[in-house]
Amino acid sequence: MHTAEHLLNQAMVRLFGCGRAFSSHIERKKSKCDYRFPRALTPEEHAELERRVNETVRAGLPVTERFFSKEEAAEKFDLARLPEGAAYPLRVILIGDYDACPCIGPHVASTAEIGEFKIVSSGWADGVLRVRFKLGGGQ
Repeated sequence: MHTAEHLLNQAMVRLFGCGRAFSSHIERKKSKCDYRFPRALTPEEHAELERRVNETVRAGLPVTERFFSKEEAAEKFDLARLPEGAAYPLRVILIGDYDACPCIGPHVASTAEIGEFKIVSSGWADGVLRVRFKLGGGQ
């Protein structure tokens, strides 16, 4: 589910030019991500977002980790969501050449292990778009 979150975040960045989720809640059965966004998604945008994530899942990209010093991490990543006093070196999850993001969660070895990505629902209020998703098969 953590790897799927990374794929969703990168798809949102690439499709809409918005930032990564500023808040997320990752669970085994269903998860959600909140984005600063100016409006609700259309049904066509839901479908395109799912398509893009599932295309990346099917690509079977390797999921690896790399550790960065505080200075290196600050140059390459937005560290705003890290808790104060975060430990270094910082663990960064790399998904092929598609995404790289600091993360402490468990991940699969390949995107092919994720299974089908499905947007369960989304809602928009007060400048926040919430996307709820689940996975079919995989982990």
